[in-house]
Amino acid sequence: MTPTYGTEASRPETLLITLTGKDRPGVTSSILSTLSQAGVEVVDIEQIVLRGRLILGVLVTAPREWRRLRSEVEDTARALDMTVEVDRGVGDNRSRAGGRSHVTIIGSPLKASAMAAVAGRIADSGANIDRIERMARYPVTAIDLHVSGADPDRLREVLAVEAARQGLDVAVQPATLLRRGMRLIVMDVDSTLIQGEVIEMLAAHAGCEAEVAAVTEAAMRGEIDFEESLRTRVALLAGVDATAIDAVYDAILLAPGARTMVRTLRRLGYRFAIVSGGFSQITDRLAEELGIHYARANELEIVDGRLTGRIVGPVVDRAGKAAALREFAAEVGVPPEAVIAIGDGANDLDMLAAAGLGIAYNAKPVVQDAADTAVNVPYLDAIMYLLGISREEIELADAEAGIVTPSPPV
Repeated sequence: MTPTYGTEASRPETLLITLTGKDRPGVTSSILSTLSQAGVEVVDIEQIVLRGRLILGVLVTAPREWRRLRSEVEDTARALDMTVEVDRGVGDNRSRAGGRSHVTIIGSPLKASAMAAVAGRIADSGANIDRIERMARYPVTAIDLHVSGADPDRLREVLAVEAARQGLDVAVQPATLLRRGMRLIVMDVDSTLIQGEVIEMLAAHAGCEAEVAAVTEAAMRGEIDFEESLRTRVALLAGVDATAIDAVYDAILLAPGARTMVRTLRRLGYRFAIVSGGFSQITDRLAEELGIHYARANELEIVDGRLTGRIVGPVVDRAGKAAALREFAAEVGVPPEAVIAIGDGANDLDMLAAAGLGIAYNAKPVVQDAADTAVNVPYLDAIMYLLGISREEIELADAEAGIVTPSPPV
């Protein structure tokens, strides 16, 4: 957009030309060729295609003989078998006070009634939807709205309530350069990067899975101190053969989309870190396998080939995760505002708060309430839609690298 002008009298007269019809090669060039003969300046232009139907809007400065230009544009539209509207007015789009935001909506499915509800809350906030883009149509539907005229923090509060009511994921981010810059992504591991909890998988080898699972759940809900819960659970593993760690690693299932997200964002220069209340014997191997730059976790003590039931060194707890995030950000050379943190449990809360964007991924209620946004679909790569990266762009990059991705449903 061009800058807005001062007084109404000083704002130049403009023509808005809106062309609609069946898309085909040469439509845009034909209408622009007609406009070029009148010597007008292009002030703004936007075009979309939906199922082969084109909508083209061109805002140009109005020539003195604007009626003649309108007639020529109408002749061009008829030759293209398209319809056209020409509206005469003044100036460009006015700037809207209150800030600009990206509102990303993720649904599976995304119903029209839910979209209507979200759009209604945006309007109630005094904001305007300036542009709408589809980011993905499978395995979830993701839509990005460019919104102006409302404070992003206030808009986030309003839309969080509506998102819960409609069963959607709705993320609100200020429209700043940070969204386009290189960023650091810091992830929890258990039940975030991977499915399940490593300590419970180890507990199965010790025959105490139920006891460990109960303590894990209480800790993730924030009902008991994480360090106390970790030491209690690890003590139950005393005597387990260390080869159980290899068996557990081989049984790990990554979250759907985890490899895609890391692979795609690494291509764009992003850095990754995993920070876990789990165990370095697992996380270090995950980092090496996935190409993750930094890893921080607790270390299980092993003596004579068996777990002792103790931790070596200080525990990586809630505060330790946030400290690791800040340390890794400093090493990468990015401010905390450029960090994205992803987690699911209460021990991730400080880490999510320290980041510029804290994402609760299939998280406990206490975490969803505190995080900047929540993603509740079971696909970790859906987080890329919040960054303005579409499924089509992801698949194109994979195809160029020779990576085969599943075809979308017809």
